[in-house]
Amino acid sequence: MATAVQKITLSSARDIPFNKLVLSQSNVRRVKAGVSIEQMAESITRHGLIQSLHVRPVLDGDGNETGMFEVPAGGRRYRALELLVKQKRLVKNAPVPCVIGDANSDILIDEVSLVENMERAPLHPLDQYRAFQAMRDKGMTEEAIAAAFFVSVTVVKQRLRLTSVSPTLLEIYAEDGMTLEQLMAFTVSPDHARQEQVWDAIKDSWQKEPYHIRRMLTETAVRASDKRAVFVGVDAYEAAGGIMLRDLFQSDDGGWLQDPVLLDRMVAEKLKTAADQVAEEGWKWIEVAVSFPYGHDHGLRELSGNTVDLTDEERATREALREEYDRIEAEYSEADELPDEIDQRLGEIEQALEAFENRPVSYDPAVIAIAGAFVSLDADGSLSIDRGYVRAEDESQAEPDAEASGGDQPDTPTVQRAVITIGGKPAEPEDDEEDGIKPLPERLVIELTAHRTLALRNALAENPHVAMTLLLHKLLSDTFIHTNPTGCLEANVRHIFFSAQSEELKDSPSAQAVNDRHERWGDHVPADDRALWEWLTHLDDGTRMELLALCVSYGVNALFERPNPYSGSGVSQHGLDVRLAQADRLARATGMDMVAAGWKPTVGNYLGRVTKLRILEAVREGAGERAAQLIDHMKKGDMAKEAERLLAETNWLPEPLRLASLDGDQLEPDDQADTGEDTALPDFLTEDGEDEDTADDEDEFQHAVAAE
Repeated sequence: MATAVQKITLSSARDIPFNKLVLSQSNVRRVKAGVSIEQMAESITRHGLIQSLHVRPVLDGDGNETGMFEVPAGGRRYRALELLVKQKRLVKNAPVPCVIGDANSDILIDEVSLVENMERAPLHPLDQYRAFQAMRDKGMTEEAIAAAFFVSVTVVKQRLRLTSVSPTLLEIYAEDGMTLEQLMAFTVSPDHARQEQVWDAIKDSWQKEPYHIRRMLTETAVRASDKRAVFVGVDAYEAAGGIMLRDLFQSDDGGWLQDPVLLDRMVAEKLKTAADQVAEEGWKWIEVAVSFPYGHDHGLRELSGNTVDLTDEERATREALREEYDRIEAEYSEADELPDEIDQRLGEIEQALEAFENRPVSYDPAVIAIAGAFVSLDADGSLSIDRGYVRAEDESQAEPDAEASGGDQPDTPTVQRAVITIGGKPAEPEDDEEDGIKPLPERLVIELTAHRTLALRNALAENPHVAMTLLLHKLLSDTFIHTNPTGCLEANVRHIFFSAQSEELKDSPSAQAVNDRHERWGDHVPADDRALWEWLTHLDDGTRMELLALCVSYGVNALFERPNPYSGSGVSQHGLDVRLAQADRLARATGMDMVAAGWKPTVGNYLGRVTKLRILEAVREGAGERAAQLIDHMKKGDMAKEAERLLAETNWLPEPLRLASLDGDQLEPDDQADTGEDTALPDFLTEDGEDEDTADDEDEFQHAVAAE
């Protein structure tokens, strides 16, 4: 027979006048440190008494109830109500919600008081964050939330900062999968994908301390204490649209700058401005860099110069500062510690005196005309200008003994414009095209012809008959016409790799088709030499032609590269002419069309790499004069983005991707026809001069063709 489960009976509850309550002497909470009665009183005033008091009737000597009740559990609430009564904010007989325990219970009143304090579960930080978030979503400010719960605004901001953590990581924390310190470390970055990536990398590792998490999340950012950030200023960086990462949970030395590209551009612009000011002094050259390597001035002669003398007023100021410094030192010589304002004043005097010691240096205009300066940053982020260095090749221009003797100053010295180099590249004004449109940058032409070469390979591989003709043409030329240049087919066959290519090339339709074709055949071609021969002999002619086209296609080289006027390496001008002309002929024979091959002008592959005049020219050709007029007032970055949209469906191509007509002019995209003859180089490759450096033109041409 089943035993009946004994049911429990809960204590009754009722309102009891406050003046009928007394604090029990059995209440276990005796230590008052850290217990704020005032905060509890303010909370009751704002929210009311949320939790009832637990009381027991007070009995007399005969065991009868006296009408009074003692409070063993809820002592802080009782004292807060008592304070409100003393402040006349609560009447002394106000009804107080109470749960009444049995005065004759076997449970000691001390046990009730103890369990009420020990079994209290603190709110989980994640629940607190969600509550704060809900209140802020309903219109409460962070300051109002902090005031309502008697915490600092910093605590509220810290809890609300958890909104920047991935929901996946919040759930892991809720299930005790990570510590609160680890969770807080993830708030330095708002990138949820990166947060999850970092957690996946360290969750099973022994090294998952919060500092390690922060380091991994900020490894691509720049600390605010970095000299570049100090030089530009965090305020200026944020005003330019830069994003800061900050850690609300521990000192972060000002945070991290999340956009190093923007920071580097601002540093370069500010250094260039400083270099322009130095250039007005008449130096022959100025080199600009964030920092120069050790020994950068090796082999240069350093000019001595003459320190500019102090004026009478400056001497008087210096002496007054020295006297003030000595007086303060004497006055506080016996003090163990200087007052803050005195310590600050001594620091100001030291800086002022140091400025008097670091006097500017003047140089003879005759030697300035053959010398230069270095502009960089010191370790503390301050501007460093190191003037007066003469290169060996400029020594012959110096007047004999001009520096030693001081030389006569010319009556009307001629101030030359210094040649400013930034990172080893000549600095030129952006979009300075008063003399007309300049040639395309060489690296950009290389990247564009890389697109064309890959498209030609794909087209040739799909046309075995043309591939056979090309191969026979190459083999016969090598056999009977020994003076012929290599042309656009290197029929070893040697796979031609690109010295420069844009990021999107690997994802282009041509690249995908070439890769798929290679992988499809790679599963069938035997690796053994004899087995390969036997396999080839049993293939039908169609399959052999397809394989021949595939192999020949890898030797196509339609790349532009700078001609080498000297023999021994690289390509000659005549060789480049033949290569590009043959590439045009091959494109006509295969019917290859760069538009059909998937190339479209974008900010990354063309429009952001050329000048504003080039952008307008492209829009004018592709979308019409009216479209060009709509964007001609824009800044370069916005113009490039809008041009990308306007040209998206126009089939417009830049000159390096167009077919040349029989008379040597570039064909428009819609006019590219199969004309079948060689042609001369297009005009854009024969113009003199260099284009200005663009934002993406990062390497010198020598780096781009280092394989030569």
